[in-house]
Amino acid sequence: MQITINAESQTVPEGSSVADLIDLLQLQNKRLAIEINKELVPRSTFASHKLSENDEIEIVHAIGGG
Repeated sequence: MQITINAESQTVPEGSSVADLIDLLQLQNKRLAIEINKELVPRSTFASHKLSENDEIEIVHAIGGG
């Protein structure tokens, strides 16, 4: 199915979850914030939140500093 990640089209398997997407993009163990269709997705729901055709996803990497 087609989704958009940070303004770029991407194909992912039907039935993929946010956790599957993180694995696909090799972003495991990264500090991330993920919005789908302009709504923040809580980390606790990454495994259960299923992606849908034409979802618009924004992934932001948290960067520490001081």
